[in-house]
Amino acid sequence: MSTKVSSVDGRHLRRCVDLASQALENGDDPFGSILVDADGAVLAEAMNRERSDRDPTSHPEFSLVRWAIANLTPEQRATSTVYTSGEHCPMCAAAHGWAGLGRVVAAASAAQLAEWRASWGLPRGPVTPMPITDVAPDVVVIAPVAPFDAQMREVHARARARAKG
Repeated sequence: MSTKVSSVDGRHLRRCVDLASQALENGDDPFGSILVDADGAVLAEAMNRERSDRDPTSHPEFSLVRWAIANLTPEQRATSTVYTSGEHCPMCAAAHGWAGLGRVVAAASAAQLAEWRASWGLPRGPVTPMPITDVAPDVVVIAPVAPFDAQMREVHARARARAKG
């Protein structure tokens, strides 16, 4: 179910969709995320680099967790928000929880991505998709968010078309 968000949330999610599209153009899977402080200022942004870095853990959310640990106090981390094109995988959800980051606002949910992939006949992937709260139960998650989820479905459809050649 979609959740209504503020215009600030919408601006940040729009940037995540743009980052995901840029990752796809770079040859990576389409995921992009930004870390925002309590006042709404963007602190850091990242996009998927699994193929570019030849590292299957090079997810944008994981990169932002590392940045936050190196640059923010625990209090600042707790009041931050991670905006992302798609709900975190279990690895990134665990890192988010361990780092004590604040809420997550995701354009598309893990369930949506799993449903899209299944409907296209694509494999699940090496890790079972699940809600962030199944891994990090204290994290507040808002996902999916319309119309950004539909935009991400189109970006993932482009990724599928690219993969088919």
